[in-house]
Amino acid sequence: MADRTIQGGEGDGPVAGIRTFPFPVDLSVAGVGMQVGPMDAGRAWHAADARLDRVHRIDFHVVLLFEGGPVRHMVDFTEYEARAGDILWIRPGQVHRFSRLPDYRGTVLAMQPGFLPRATVEATGLYRYDLPPLLHPDAERLTALQGSLAHLRREYEDAETLPLSLHTAVLRHSLTAFLLRLAHLAATSSAEAERRMDTTFTLFRDAVERDFAANHSVSAYADALGYSRRTLVRAVRAATGETPKGFIDKRVILEAKRLLAHTDLPIGRVGAAVGFPDPANFSKFFHQHTDTTPAAFRAELR
Repeated sequence: MADRTIQGGEGDGPVAGIRTFPFPVDLSVAGVGMQVGPMDAGRAWHAADARLDRVHRIDFHVVLLFEGGPVRHMVDFTEYEARAGDILWIRPGQVHRFSRLPDYRGTVLAMQPGFLPRATVEATGLYRYDLPPLLHPDAERLTALQGSLAHLRREYEDAETLPLSLHTAVLRHSLTAFLLRLAHLAATSSAEAERRMDTTFTLFRDAVERDFAANHSVSAYADALGYSRRTLVRAVRAATGETPKGFIDKRVILEAKRLLAHTDLPIGRVGAAVGFPDPANFSKFFHQHTDTTPAAFRAELR
């Protein structure tokens, strides 16, 4: 499976970046734009030369339905612990890292973004990066998802019964049925989580997501939302266990890490992109929150 590196940074020539793996069409049955099968050690469900225990990206979707665990998996610099019955949905472009591959047991689904028509992509929320990657279906939903995925796998592996064009059409319909169930689980899980949160916090969270690159001030957010600083502190602490300042800083750090990992932008420009026009102030802020420098963080991923 070929890989590519991120290019386009400033300098005298291209700089090797974090590895990005394309969809492995050559490993698909009949060369279709999807794969589904077991993720056990006895079957190749990833490229032989891929160092999956290192931070990397993919330009396709991967859905892992676990039958064992626990397994720790990093997505966008957050560690998630998956257990039997959990589902991990990794979307194109997200930075992630596997732990010990023998620990991964269950079924893996991989699909090219272009395999499904645009209407299906929108209906299934394939690019809802705001939703958490780790899902915990209840017993009823898990049974339905397992049945739908098993049906998809049978259709995928039966490449002889139908002509390739019909085989591909059946796969698209079966894949859509599974993804609609999965998308409903993701959306309802998010909605249930939001209902448990205070409205004050959800407004603050949305404002931070919109303005974090330009606004790091708790008082400014409180004024804009029409709350006192004390009210905002109570709401954020009740929802997250941390202060509003800590919540803002965490979002800024995540964006800085993404830019350092995904791009070859000079560190000064990364800092400016997250609200630090002075490179020294950005480096100090980053070190305070990560115990490493921006340059060292980037070097660790390369």
